Parts: sequence; structure tokens; C-alpha cells
Amino acid sequence: MDAVGAAGKETGMDNSRNAVSDGKLYNWNDLVKVGCHDCSGCSACCRDMGQSVLLDPMDVFRLERNLGQSFEQLLAGPAELHVEDGLILPNLKMAGEEPRCFFLNEQGRCAIHAFRPGICRLFPLGRDYEEGRLRYFLLTDACPAKNKSKVKVRKWLDMEGLAEYESFLVRWHGLTKELRQRLTAQADQEEEAKRLNLSFLQIFYMTPYEGEDFYGEFYRRMEIFANRENSG
Repeated sequence: MDAVGAAGKETGMDNSRNAVSDGKLYNWNDLVKVGCHDCSGCSACCRDMGQSVLLDPMDVFRLERNLGQSFEQLLAGPAELHVEDGLILPNLKMAGEEPRCFFLNEQGRCAIHAFRPGICRLFPLGRDYEEGRLRYFLLTDACPAKNKSKVKVRKWLDMEGLAEYESFLVRWHGLTKELRQRLTAQADQEEEAKRLNLSFLQIFYMTPYEGEDFYGEFYRRMEIFANRENSG
């Protein structure tokens, strides 16, 4: 697994993590060498990233609110769907002859920096979910910037309510991991895979989130999805 894959797939496996990192795990108050001098004209991490910039429900919620677009409109522009271990997931689209993020402007800057997706906030860190907790690791060769400075993880992530956000990520990772395992084990059951993916997309992405309480609505949808699957 390469560095981009490790960040996008958010590995919880020692071998994959250690192959692309410094071998350490960091908490949000730890200092880590990620400071890249405001990118200094570099936009390497916004180019040719394939389908690795996954969009979780929080990312889509923020994009919809700030861009004034529905999930279907996002799919007609900056986002696309792909299949990963049988599970259909959205990601930011790379566009153009020399693939680059849809939101990378002509000045080589992010047009949605204030509400950029979690994977973008994270880079060049990856997420580790071992033992049911979220920690971070440094993708040592992912960013080409030289002489990086040390920055606290929480400052680098630049996310309000980090504890609540991390709890959401752990729950989301647990769900998608379970679904991938289920779909992989049932790879020959095409109709069931279609049904499961449609239910997953409808509940967590296609149905607009009302109000401002994203987390409350997300956990309510987790219950709806679990009840639907348990009764199905």
C-alpha cells in the first residue's frame, strides 16, 4: 500500500502503516513534522490522487451547506462514486488531462480550504483505528516540502469539536469496515450487494441532512440503517 492509499483507506494494519510511516502513532496533542510553510506554491497533494480523497457524510454535509448543492449535484461536478471492496463510496474527482482536484484553482490554491474534506485536512497524516481508538501516523514520503516544522496534530486538523469529530470517525470507520467485510464475503450475491449499497447511499448520503445538528442526525441514521439491516 502506497502513501496515498494508506491515507485514503485509513489503515489499521501494522504492516501497511509501518511501510509508509515513521513507525510512530500520534494523539491530537502531539507535535509532528507536517508544517509545510503554507504549501509555498506547491499543490502536489491536490494532483493525480486517483480516488483516494474519500468523502464521509460530514464532508458531504459541509460541501452541500457551503456550496448550496445537493449530493446529486455534487456527483454531477466535483464528486464521483467508486467501488471499494464491494462498497460504493463517494470521492473528490480528479479532472483534466493532467488530473487535479476539481477545487484546485488557477493559482494552485484550494477553493474550498475552509470546509475541505477530512482527508485533505489530514494529509500528510493517516488515521489508525486499532483497539477502537483513533490515532494518527505520518506518511513520511507523501509531501515533497522540505524542512517541515512541527505542528500539534489538533492545530493541523483545524477542526472544531475534535473529540466529537473523532468519535464520529471511529463509528463511521467501524461501519464501513463491517460492510466491506460483509460484501467481500458475499461477492457472488450481486442483488444483495446492490440492495445493501443502495440502502447505504440513501441513508447516509442521498437524503439531505436537516438542521445544524449533524452528529445527532448521523447517529439517528446509524440506528435506522442497523434496524433496516437487522430486519431484512
